[in-house]
Amino acid sequence: MKNVKRIVVALVLFVAATGFVNAQSKVAHINVQQLLSEMPEMKAAQAELKKLQETYTAELQGSMQELQNKLTQYQNEATSKTNEENEKRAQELQGFEKNIDEARNAAMQDMQKKQQELFAPISDKAKAAIEKVAAAQGFDYVIDATPGLSLIVAKGKDLLPDVKKELGF
Repeated sequence: MKNVKRIVVALVLFVAATGFVNAQSKVAHINVQQLLSEMPEMKAAQAELKKLQETYTAELQGSMQELQNKLTQYQNEATSKTNEENEKRAQELQGFEKNIDEARNAAMQDMQKKQQELFAPISDKAKAAIEKVAAAQGFDYVIDATPGLSLIVAKGKDLLPDVKKELGF
């Protein structure tokens, strides 16, 4: 009778321990920032953005040089012009400067829009690959291990190599 009780207690403890182990979630981590930066699509997108930025920078620098040339010209001719002409020129320069500021703001907005257009599909692709690898390996949670995002200990499985393999690089 004592042995039966011990066996029943042992069985209950075994079942409880097994249930506890199965109830725990499997957690993995991945440095998403590193994954994104190593994706070939991201490198191509960054190159495209850099090219666009260089185009805008050249245009704005050209406009600034034109403004500077007009300013110098107007300053040199100011003594030979009437006050009305000088005031007109000053207003013209202010309008030109305002146009440059508007062009700069439009360029910044366009760059942000282009960045979002280029990076969103890449981010979605990375997320889908992370989800696929996590599901295939039975992980319930995947934590972003990008430095500075408050992951203190990363002893679990790092999915970065597996996700890179899934993405083909």
